[in-house]
This record gives sequence, structure tokens and C-alpha cells, in this order.
Amino acid sequence: MAADRPIVTDRQVDEFERDGVLLLRGVFADWVDDLRHGMETNIAAPSWRERSVQPADGSAAFFQDFCNWDKIPEYNCFVTESPAAAVAGRLMRSKTARLFHEHILVKEPGSSVVTPWHHDMPYYCVEGRMNCSLWITLDPVTRGCAIEYVAGSHRWGREFRPERFNGAALTPGDTRERIPDIAANRADYDIRGWAMEPGDAVAFTYWTVHGAPANTSANRRRAFSIRFVGEDAVYADKGVHSPPFPDLGLEIGEPLAGDDFPLLWSA
Repeated sequence: MAADRPIVTDRQVDEFERDGVLLLRGVFADWVDDLRHGMETNIAAPSWRERSVQPADGSAAFFQDFCNWDKIPEYNCFVTESPAAAVAGRLMRSKTARLFHEHILVKEPGSSVVTPWHHDMPYYCVEGRMNCSLWITLDPVTRGCAIEYVAGSHRWGREFRPERFNGAALTPGDTRERIPDIAANRADYDIRGWAMEPGDAVAFTYWTVHGAPANTSANRRRAFSIRFVGEDAVYADKGVHSPPFPDLGLEIGEPLAGDDFPLLWSA
């Protein structure tokens, strides 16, 4: 289990709690090469959870895969030895940080795929106030191609219907509220986004609304996103989950624990 390290300040913890999103410069720069290597292994042999999006216009695909941390050595090393869990634990104000899953996202140059505005919690088989995702870029990202976040949206108290990239409900028949048209009303929101360098990360909560534009740059946009839960996390059944965990054997309301969700840090 990684030792506690003073990587985030009290001021940053306060900012994360207030805004639901926080930029962290250079924290994972030493891990970029290993994660790139692991990602190429992953792309060459995706898991059964792989969910790539192939644009109808024939432009480059958007590759996504999940939950390979225990199969790809570079991922496993990052999960167990990097400061990621310590960073998340501090930001969550939790006594512990447990892995929920990792998520690989690769938008190739010229990909027209737009990641729709959404928040993650309704997709996940978990409930709890303490949660944190770290979106770590492995390539330079221009501001125009950057993932964007609506600061403060984690405090809206609203749960939007989880949807697929084509706009269909993730769970058929889901009648929950659809997300507002943020793209058409950008001036109404505090939208945050940054040009980033490899090893930079954005921390955000599962409730923070976010989305990403097409990759119009000449660079790949590879990201390793790792998601943590704190001490209050419990299993929840929300219908169809993404990513799926079909064989957990947990009862609703049970603490999220077991080999799928290892404890990686404690205060």
C-alpha cells in the first residue's frame, strides 16, 4: 500500500470539494512512458469490456476499454505503486482509497467523435459521497481538444439519465431527466478546461458534468483514467452498468470490497 505523500495541498483539497474539478500539473510525468506501453498492449488485445466508437463518417475511431489493471503489467504497477491512490484519498477526505476501475480512452487524430456531456455516477454500480477520478493525459492536449468540466455541477443535486454515445438510454425505459443542452448554452455555465502536457491530470468527482470535443489535432489523445472510492462506498444496482461487473456477488448496500476493488491507500 502506497505511503502517504504531500502531493496535494489543503488548498487544493478545498478547491476540489468546492468545484468538483482540479487540475494537477506533472504529478504523473514519471509514469507516462510505461502507461503508453501498456496501452499499446491493451489496444492490440482488448478485453470483453471494450467499448470503442466508430464514427459513421469514416474518421478515426475512439477506443475505450476498462478493468485491465490486473492483466497488463504496466497498469498494475501504476495502480499499486504510483501516488494516484494517495492523491485521491486526500482529495476525497477519506481514511481509505479503494480502486473502482481504470478506463482507457484513445481519440486518434482526426476522430470526429464528440464525448457527450454527462456525469459518471449514474453509470456506476456504486453509491457514496467520497469518490474521485483522475484523468491522466499521455499526449499533449490543446485547449481546443481538451476534456471540459462544469465546475460546481457536482452540487446540483440532480441525476441525469446515463446514455450511450448515440443518445439512447443505457438502461432501456429509463425515464430520468436528460442532461441540459450545455453545448448550446455555454455562457450559462462555469466551464473549465486546460491545455495539458503528458503526466498532467484532472481530478473530478463522479457527479461532475463533463464532455469532450472531437480530436481535430494532429496528435493522438491518449488518456489513462483511474477511479477511486472512499470509505463510504457501497454497491448499488442501477440497471445496466458501465463498466459491467457481472459476477460480484454483492448485496445492495454492502461495502464495495473484494479482489475487484483492492484497498490501495489508508491515512
